[in-house]
Amino acid sequence: MAAATPSPTPPGSLKRIVAASLIGTTIEWYDFFLYGSAAALVFNKLFFPGSDPLVGTLLSFLTYAVGFAARPLGALVFGHYGDRLGRKKLLVLSLLLMGGATFAIGLLPTHATIGTAAPVLLTVLRLVQGFALGGEWGGAVLLVSEHGDAGRRGFWASWPQTGAPAGQLLATGVLSALTALLSDAAFTSWGWRIPFLLSGVLVIVGLWIRLSVDESPVFKAALARAEARRTETAQVETMPLVAVVRHHWRDVLIAMGARMAENISYYVITAFILVYATTSTGLSKQTALNAVLVASAVHFAVIPAWGALSDRIGRRPVYLIGAVGVGAWMFPFFALVDTRSFGGLLLAVTVGLVLHGAMYAPQAAFFSEMFSTRMRYSGASIGAQFSSVAAGAPAPLIATALLADHGTSTPIALYVIAAALITVVAIACAKETRNRDLSDEVEEERVTAGR
Repeated sequence: MAAATPSPTPPGSLKRIVAASLIGTTIEWYDFFLYGSAAALVFNKLFFPGSDPLVGTLLSFLTYAVGFAARPLGALVFGHYGDRLGRKKLLVLSLLLMGGATFAIGLLPTHATIGTAAPVLLTVLRLVQGFALGGEWGGAVLLVSEHGDAGRRGFWASWPQTGAPAGQLLATGVLSALTALLSDAAFTSWGWRIPFLLSGVLVIVGLWIRLSVDESPVFKAALARAEARRTETAQVETMPLVAVVRHHWRDVLIAMGARMAENISYYVITAFILVYATTSTGLSKQTALNAVLVASAVHFAVIPAWGALSDRIGRRPVYLIGAVGVGAWMFPFFALVDTRSFGGLLLAVTVGLVLHGAMYAPQAAFFSEMFSTRMRYSGASIGAQFSSVAAGAPAPLIATALLADHGTSTPIALYVIAAALITVVAIACAKETRNRDLSDEVEEERVTAGR
């Protein structure tokens, strides 16, 4: 059987692919984070009125968490078809689903207009967002990882990861501008809808760019080899999900453990802090949003640097720096926020996100390198998204509940530290993947054939 081997991607094409993945992930994360910020600031009043303010926030964050519940289903569906049909097609679909749901939220009547149907519809649209994001991440990072050269894979694959802080930056920036320009009454009445409706314009731009890129050469070569095997031997490939469970269950567990500190710390630092800063320290919404805004810009800048470092010293050492650092930073983090100054809040969030970046940057290449090509979308997506149900989904909810019960940040800091310990153990059990060949034909043939 003649093996189809991937051709090197020209530097110009690689940069276009990186740009397409980055813009797409930025739009998807903008949509997802916009909901989180709105949940902390206005949804408690608009969709859950009549409750104690903190209880209303808890209910609002509950619908926020629902989006995470749909992410594993998105990972399974998009992973399966992404491994069978290709990365590009599924990325286009995920962008359409996410953008459409976000735009619809901007048109949604509130509780005052349609009663209990309002939070129900909000929850349904949040489920669509989560389903789409569950399929987006794996495809975006794989498209870059499978195009990039092995020597700089960590650097190039980290660029789609900057879509998270870029989306956070964009969402927080729009909300910050609106809260500065509008009165509280105007923002609560109609101003909050503007960022959601802007998503429609962003999706059009994202689709135009994403449709212009080529499918992953590694995937196309693997698909050609699979077709040749099927023609010559009538050999039927194992379903990607079955192959992942059979051959990569340990890698899935490691990926899930690795995500615990990264996911929990991020949502505590960026989403819950909007609640903590405004309710416990008396800082204004504008001050809290501005701190997250500036820190997200720094976060965006350091992620490629951490990715490049992972190319030099390995994925595991960089990831461990982030996990240990985030755990150690939690008590100083809340101590700085409790100073009730913008400077203290800004330093707390910025350092927290820089340390988070040490986990988030190598994650794309690290998870991609764990799995064989014909099950890589499934494996990376399942490992990343299933853990989000236990990590990022309840993080703001748990942190808010702990604050309501104890009135202090100490249990919240301990909660993040416990997650950091889980991640340290997971990374300690992982193998270094920096030098792994993504088009390993021998391993691919073994696992797809079910041997």
